[in-house]
Amino acid sequence: MADDTFELDTDDLKRRMDGAMANLRTEFASLRTGRASASMLEPVQVDAYGQMTPINQVGTVNVPESRMVTINVWDKGLVGKVEKAIRESGLGINPQLNGTIIMLPIPELNEERRRDLTKVAGQYAEHCRVAVRNVRRDGMDQTKRAKNDSNLSEDDQKFWETEIQELTDTYIALIDKALEHKQEEIMQV
Repeated sequence: MADDTFELDTDDLKRRMDGAMANLRTEFASLRTGRASASMLEPVQVDAYGQMTPINQVGTVNVPESRMVTINVWDKGLVGKVEKAIRESGLGINPQLNGTIIMLPIPELNEERRRDLTKVAGQYAEHCRVAVRNVRRDGMDQTKRAKNDSNLSEDDQKFWETEIQELTDTYIALIDKALEHKQEEIMQV
């Protein structure tokens, strides 16, 4: 006797697609747009007290103006190590010391660099679209298996496939919107 209680876990599919979106936001945050943001320092680690520590755990990170990030280092002994970590981070920022405050002036991006960054943003978005499509494929495979196991009528299969496709379309639209916003932000002078 067939079991008619097949229920696709759409919450799981949404959760996995949300994970892809969260990853995209993190990747976008790491792209330098010529505007100062505290998140650009997230990947930088400082050798503090014998272990690698994120900058935000050794000082207060502020953005007092659009082209300046400041770090108020709590321990005077770590100022040099924080400065060194920023210089060696590959961010292309030259720190300036003012007592325990490290100022990071953010240089303007040239046109060529902006175009390169929009391409990188596009690649990040495409990786996210692929991840969302993979989740879609998993959902479609689940419905096909259920139909083949006679747990699902053809109408129900079509219903679930439509649900999965609508969910996928929604997330692809969100990705496209996020990419468009990020590219505008990068190209803004």
